Order: sequence, then C-alpha cells, then structure tokens
Amino acid sequence: MSDRDPDPRLARITVYPVKSLDGVDLDGARFVSGGALEHDRTYALVDADGGYVNGKRERRVHRLRSEFDVESRTLELSAPDRGSTAFDLTRDESGDPQDTGALTEWLSAYFGYPVSLRHDRTHGFPDDTDASGPTVISTATIREVASWYPDISPDEMRRRLRANLEIGGVPAFWEDTLFDDRDHVVSFTVGDVEFEGVNPCQRCVVPSRDPDTGEETAGFQRRFVTRREETMPPWSGGDWFDHTFRVMVNTRVEAVGGEPSVSIGDPVTVGETRPADR
Repeated sequence: MSDRDPDPRLARITVYPVKSLDGVDLDGARFVSGGALEHDRTYALVDADGGYVNGKRERRVHRLRSEFDVESRTLELSAPDRGSTAFDLTRDESGDPQDTGALTEWLSAYFGYPVSLRHDRTHGFPDDTDASGPTVISTATIREVASWYPDISPDEMRRRLRANLEIGGVPAFWEDTLFDDRDHVVSFTVGDVEFEGVNPCQRCVVPSRDPDTGEETAGFQRRFVTRREETMPPWSGGDWFDHTFRVMVNTRVEAVGGEPSVSIGDPVTVGETRPADR
C-alpha cells in the first residue's frame, strides 16, 4: 500500500452540533445510543415545511458563523451586518431548548422566511440514515485533494469536506480500504469501538463552495472527478464508484452500553469483510 507500513491512528475529531453550521474540534467524544458521536448533528435548521435549511439548498448558510460550547450547550451565531447573539440550548421543562423562541426569531430574520430548530439527541440528523455513524477520512486525503486546487488550503478543504474522524499515519485514500462492494461491509475499530465501513460518501454541491462565502469554485467537480480517477489507488474502486465524485467513508456503529468513546491517538485496526445485514 505504501513505501512504509501504515500506522493508522485517530488524528482529529470534529462534530457539527448544528447540521450545516461550523464544526467543533474535540480531544475525545462519546457515542449516543443511535450510533452517532455525541453533539454531532444534534440540531437541524428547518423551514416551515420541515425541509432542511442547509448548504445544499440555501447558499446563505455559508455566511452564517457559529460557535457551540458542548459543556454549556450555548450556541453563538453571527452573520454579516447582524453582530453575534448567544442562545441557551439546555432543555427546559418541556424538553425543548431554552431559547427556542429567540433563536427562531433570529434565524427567520436572517434568512427572510420562517426557520426553526429541531433537536434529536439520540440519533441526530445524519445525511445517510442507513450509515449514520461518524464519517471517516485520512489527513493525507485532505492534503491530496487540496493540492488539486491552487487556491484551497488543506484547512479549507477540511471545512469543505466536513468529516468527523480524521486518520493520520496512512497514505491518501487509505480510508477506501474501509468499505467493500454493495453487499459487504468492512469491520474496523478505533480504540475499543467497533465500526462498519459501508460506502464512499457521494458528494453534493457543498464542497464546491467557499465555506465562508458560498461562492462557487469554478470547475471544482470536473477537476475533482478527473483527478480522483487519475489518483485512484489499487485498493480503491469497486461497484460503489458508478462515478468518482466520492470521497470519505460513511459508517455504522452499533448502539452499545458503557458510554463507548474515541480519543485522539487511538489506533485504528481493520478487521474482516462480511456480508451486509441491512
């Protein structure tokens, strides 16, 4: 696979408390019973019809900055010409976030139409509901993909791709070893937590946009597809690649007791390939 033996270890953990908004880097993270990382996509913005207000549908999401304190559950939002406002998302007696009304008013004023906040602390709001565990990518992949675009740094590419778990000590696209064909999954562990690697993530329009402004990077998808094909390692490919606008791995984590957790520095061990059971 490489000129040196890979030594896969967890190098970065990022959760996105509000779906589509800014991430929070952590040294360690626990899992909720639904298999997602605690604090990841716990909240989602929705319109009056219940549809997500996210980067796929609403370009103004990119200009919205957020900071989330995982201890106090305080969300601070800021936007051009609106300053910043903090909201208390601890639960009131009804189980709803304390500042639901004030937050709804702020969001609706910013977007120009009714927007509210939903929350689900058990399952969250994943993009892939069949593979709702943390998404996985390698640091080398982020650097490689960033190198395809002269004006995009690895840190900006990281923000565009929005992975949860980043693996160090491995070559670019090593994470492609963590899935197989459509009828199989690959088991692997991060520390003591067992995962199933399900599929390579099919990318949407979001990575093609500047994460701060929402401005489209000209020719992003065309260049990505061309370079992905040119740099595809021998361990990648398979029937998931009906097209090559795919990078990052979607996973499942079974609901387990004892508050399992992962921490930066945890070793990553690839196990067996087995038939998918769902």
